[in-house]
Amino acid sequence: MNSTERTETVVRNYLTVGSRGDADALADLFAEDATWTLIGDLPISGTWRGRKQIFEDFRAQAFSRFDADTLKLAVVDVIASGDKAVLEWTAQADVPGGGQYDQSCIAIFTVHDDRITSVREYFDTDHARRVLFPA
Repeated sequence: MNSTERTETVVRNYLTVGSRGDADALADLFAEDATWTLIGDLPISGTWRGRKQIFEDFRAQAFSRFDADTLKLAVVDVIASGDKAVLEWTAQADVPGGGQYDQSCIAIFTVHDDRITSVREYFDTDHARRVLFPA
């Protein structure tokens, strides 16, 4: 398998494992010093550094806003070249109080040694603010 194929496999695995809700297996896909940058001005936007911060702080805050048991993730497309991949996916989940999170996401992943080393994620922050962070 060449580097492009390995990168695409790791990125697709990210969404597959994420759909199962296996946090330990998901964390194992990331390098210890990985970064995750969520673009925008949400309370959880910014750059999260290290596997621990990504999973214990960023993802914990994000996932506390919806019912994780109802989360459905689906790959729309993956474009990979070398150690970079662009993943487009959809995410739907129920929100406490009766709302529905229905998001289209795109992120640029960097993969080294079969581990995700960086992610830059983009999505509709207005939808996220209205549904997940209402005033």
